[in-house]
Amino acid sequence: MRKYLVFFSLMVVGSLIFAVSPGVAQPTEPYPIGEVSLEASAVAAGVGFSWGDGVLKFRGKEYKFKVTGLNVGAVGLSKIKAVGDVYNLENPADFAGNYAAVEAGLALGKGVAGLVMRNPRGVIMNLRSVQQGVQITLGVQGIGIEMK
Repeated sequence: MRKYLVFFSLMVVGSLIFAVSPGVAQPTEPYPIGEVSLEASAVAAGVGFSWGDGVLKFRGKEYKFKVTGLNVGAVGLSKIKAVGDVYNLENPADFAGNYAAVEAGLALGKGVAGLVMRNPRGVIMNLRSVQQGVQITLGVQGIGIEMK
C-alpha cells in the first residue's frame, strides 16, 4: 500500500510540474503590421533613382515619407511604383532610418518575395515593384526613409 501511495504522490507532483511549466516556445513568423506604397523618379534609365515619396499605412492612419537610395534594374523607366509590407513596427517614428538588406533565411511567410530590408530599430520592410519584370535593389548605402 505504501508503495502505491509513494507512486501516486510522485505522479501528482510530476503532473503539476508538467502542467505549470511553460512549453517549449516555437518561433513564430513575423506578421505584417503595416503597408507601404511609394513612387519614385529615375535619375537615369537603368541606373536607379535618388528620390521618391511614399505612404505608410499603420493602424488606420497614413504617414507620408521620402525615400532615397533604391536602384531599378530596368532600362527605359523614368518612374517606378512599389508596394510592400511592414513588420515589427510599434511606433510610426520607428519607420524612419536607413534600411539595409536582411540576411538570408528570414521567413516572412509563404509566397513572400521582394526586397527585404531592416532598419536599426528592427523594423522590416518587404518591398515589391508594381511593374512586371522590374527588380528593385538597394543602393550602395542602403535606402533612407525620412518622415515628412
